[in-house]
Amino acid sequence: MTTSTEPDTTVELSKPATPAPSTKDRVLAPVRTLTDKLGAATVAFAVIATVFGALFAVLTPPFWGHDELTQFGRAYQVAHGGVFPQRIADDRGVAYGGQIPVSVDALMGYAFRDYNDNPDEPDAMVADPGAYDRLGDAEISSATKQMWFTNTAAYSPVPYVPAAVGIRLGEALGLNIGGLHLLTRLAGLLVYLAVVGFALYSLRERRSQWLVFTVAVLPIALFQAGTVTADTLTNALAIMVSALLLKALFVGDRLRPVETGALLAATIALPLSKPTYVLLAMLVVVVPADRLGFTGKLKLIPWAFAATGGALFLAWTKIAAPTGEGMGLMRPPHQWYEVRPGDQLKGIIGDPVQFVHTFGESIALRDHRWFNQFFGELGFAYVDVPAISMLACLIAFAVSFGIADRMSTVTATFRRTLIVALTVLASVAMIYVTLYMSFTPVDFYIIDGVQGRYFVPLAIMGLAVVARWVPLRLTDSDGVIPTRGTAITVTCASVFALIAAAATYYTVVWG
Repeated sequence: MTTSTEPDTTVELSKPATPAPSTKDRVLAPVRTLTDKLGAATVAFAVIATVFGALFAVLTPPFWGHDELTQFGRAYQVAHGGVFPQRIADDRGVAYGGQIPVSVDALMGYAFRDYNDNPDEPDAMVADPGAYDRLGDAEISSATKQMWFTNTAAYSPVPYVPAAVGIRLGEALGLNIGGLHLLTRLAGLLVYLAVVGFALYSLRERRSQWLVFTVAVLPIALFQAGTVTADTLTNALAIMVSALLLKALFVGDRLRPVETGALLAATIALPLSKPTYVLLAMLVVVVPADRLGFTGKLKLIPWAFAATGGALFLAWTKIAAPTGEGMGLMRPPHQWYEVRPGDQLKGIIGDPVQFVHTFGESIALRDHRWFNQFFGELGFAYVDVPAISMLACLIAFAVSFGIADRMSTVTATFRRTLIVALTVLASVAMIYVTLYMSFTPVDFYIIDGVQGRYFVPLAIMGLAVVARWVPLRLTDSDGVIPTRGTAITVTCASVFALIAAAATYYTVVWG
């Protein structure tokens, strides 16, 4: 027997070698890992809101945001321990306000004159860009002076906590006025990113995340997130509440403990942020208790939080009620004493037909403005976002609605959905009634002061109701709802809308 020394030429069958990942795959791998963990909408929101929120914070001249003068005044008061509305002396009548550093007041006064005295097109609205740098370079003075902010004195301290933290941090760091103001804006933006980011993260496994995303990155939402206003935290809380209600009630998923905790906390915080959204927070009691993780006697916990939020809302309403007598000073001098909440309430009760007529006139004469403002009327420059931005936002809404999850008929029963629908309508009505009583002169021909941005916090729940009752969805040829391509479309449309809005704002304001 011999042993062959010839090499073994037997061919071993094996699987084809896996090709080495391309450079593109290696670069995108961390991004894909991040989106898989956090959700694509969460990551997209974090990037887009950071970039454009910061851009608006820098592009917007100091105190040119919506009521930013009085918003900053109230935030400064809260930062230094002022919790309740403070009555101040004013020869014109009832007034509320507080103290503000003299050097800050100088910048405020210049900004007020600048945005109220604008040249005709094509000249820039800002008369002297260097003036903001010179006034902003001043140190925060120890001397203070009285400032009027009756309209924001009516708000509780809750929505001003982020701005107050920014003010105190800026003072601790020894920043000048410009740095203090910018830091205050960025503090609000940071909270908006955190709260709304958490809301989107909770929906990371659901296509409905894109519906929330589309609302959260509207030009008006990010503009406000980049300025000093109580609306920054209010909008963030309303979006978070809506996202969690969407998940637990309409989609039918069980909330994680941290999500239930956030929803319950917001049930107290949102009514104290802005009274017109108190009913939105109360919807927590409509969600099946098991979706919140409660069984047995624990089912009463959501009711307890709702009751607490409602009681605190009523308590603060009583505290802030006297400020309503001074709201007329926000109007032209000939209307200073024509805003009388008590008389308006008597009119609603005694002659509801006349109120309905006034409401109808308001819609006939102003609905187009409210529509534009829903997408963006940017600050007290009153710059409307361009039509192309609105069109891009509408495309994003259409696509995000089209890929939304099929709504559960088990948790979102007809009765529960009807309650949500009526709550949204009642919240809209509260916006009109509040402004009719607190800002509209007696016998005025319309309800004055309504702005489209007030409806943004109600948009998600409104769309959820429509999605439940109108089950139209986008599908491909195989009847499958696409996700990746449509998500890219929503993101690109939203980014395009923001670019166009920022470009228009810069052109009009700075030239």
